[in-house]
Amino acid sequence: MIFRNNYYFLSNMFPCRINYNGKTYKCVESAFQAQKDLSSDLNFEEIDGFTAKKYGRRVNLRKDWDNVKIRIMKEILIAKFTQNPILLIKLKEITEPIIEENTWNDTFWGVCNNKGYNNLGRLLEEVKIEL
Repeated sequence: MIFRNNYYFLSNMFPCRINYNGKTYKCVESAFQAQKDLSSDLNFEEIDGFTAKKYGRRVNLRKDWDNVKIRIMKEILIAKFTQNPILLIKLKEITEPIIEENTWNDTFWGVCNNKGYNNLGRLLEEVKIEL
């Protein structure tokens, strides 16, 4: 499924307040990008997800990033859905498998041209079950 229209709330760019590690962000993407470099002076709390993603490409990645990024994404998703109960209701209403289809060749978090690991979709499924 493409995270647009009725499914846009699944997108990491979907605007919703998320408190994570004592800071409040405008969306999942902003919170996630902020975790890449904890020493950065960039104020990810004040920017939207698209800008955060752009800035996140310029930070110095923390040394353990590849080992922690999936755990961090799951923690932020849990924060999103526990802190925004209407979104959790909508998540639980989804009956088909959650597959983050995209056209920008992200095969780590999603699926493009029927190829990819769909880690975001898998995490959303886990969060749906656990909550």
